[in-house]
Amino acid sequence: MEVEEGVKELLSRTEIQLDTEEYIIVSLRLEQEKKARESLNSLASFSSITYDYKEVSIVARNTEWNKVKKNFTNYEKTGTYKLITFNIVLDLSIVGFMATVSKKLADAGISIYVISTYLRDHILVQSEDAENAVRVLENLTIGS
Repeated sequence: MEVEEGVKELLSRTEIQLDTEEYIIVSLRLEQEKKARESLNSLASFSSITYDYKEVSIVARNTEWNKVKKNFTNYEKTGTYKLITFNIVLDLSIVGFMATVSKKLADAGISIYVISTYLRDHILVQSEDAENAVRVLENLTIGS
């Protein structure tokens, strides 16, 4: 896969940050949305709550989820994951940054869960893949 010059330049300036905390991904049934809005506003960062038309998805530190899970009777949970942050402010018009990242990680057999915020992108990887993922990404940012 040929990496565009603009993406190469961005990758060369990107700092890869691996969070030491363990993360989980939780799915709540939509009928628990009101309870989710009341219960989840105290989650510490990094956390992400998405209210979809069919579910409420939560990404949170395992320790944070353990504080609030008693408020929910029915949920699905998967994890544990590590959070990797691409510490560079990305303009929303950038094309190919995450495609390049996901392709390199896929080639290494590493599954990702992508979370984008206004300024930065983040991925979750299985905890056992975290060190290898960072190595792949650091090679990408150096040798892109």
